[in-house]
Amino acid sequence: MTAPSLTTRDLTIRFGGHVAVNAVSCDFRPGELTVIVGPNGAGKTTYFNLISGQLAATSGSVVKDGTDITGMSPSARARQGIGRAFQLTNLFPQLSVLENIRLAVQARAGMGWRMLRPVGRFTELTRKAEHYLEATRLTALAHQTAANLPHGDQRKLEVALLMAMEPDIYMFDEPTAGMSLDHAPDVLELIHGIKADPTKTVLLVEHKMDVVRALADRIIVLHNGELLADGPPAEVMSSQIVRDVYLGTSEGVE
Repeated sequence: MTAPSLTTRDLTIRFGGHVAVNAVSCDFRPGELTVIVGPNGAGKTTYFNLISGQLAATSGSVVKDGTDITGMSPSARARQGIGRAFQLTNLFPQLSVLENIRLAVQARAGMGWRMLRPVGRFTELTRKAEHYLEATRLTALAHQTAANLPHGDQRKLEVALLMAMEPDIYMFDEPTAGMSLDHAPDVLELIHGIKADPTKTVLLVEHKMDVVRALADRIIVLHNGELLADGPPAEVMSSQIVRDVYLGTSEGVE
């Protein structure tokens, strides 16, 4: 079996007397897309925040490729190869789509977010940015201001920015939330493409069961901050305890 690219061990966070995530241990491997589901308040986004560094764990650890990153900041974890879509949302809303992606490429190249040099000095970076534009079907919108894009195209831009940072771990928190039926398939297709790369690990928080069915290699269910189920989609979705606790009834899992 492939060695884990990401591991959480007894990962826990308490807010006063409330335990939001309680001793969650999981291994995540390259070439695998894991969907994390659970009812509202289950701890899904909090667990994501612990992995990407937005929240500091009360106890437990996060390990990336054998390196303990528990004490690292979100930016340090990003440099270690952990990418989360929302971290790049509207990074420069008044710049064009192309400029946003070029700056992400520039950061990945270790050149920071400098904007003072002429674009012409960054021919190779611009070429790489155009590659991600094409990959996410945003070429026609290259010179539009990011803030003026429709919501669906803004989500595609988030994916393009994340791809431009070239992470090993991709984290998506409800990537189709608020999207029209027309735009959602585009984003799901992009995630499918990332999933097809055997070197990438994908984690996805999602509540739409059609999206779960379309993407999941594995499903993790959280409930009251604890790991309730972990396994292949068919096995987890047919589990009576998952039906009872997560869904309440069997509706939506057939």
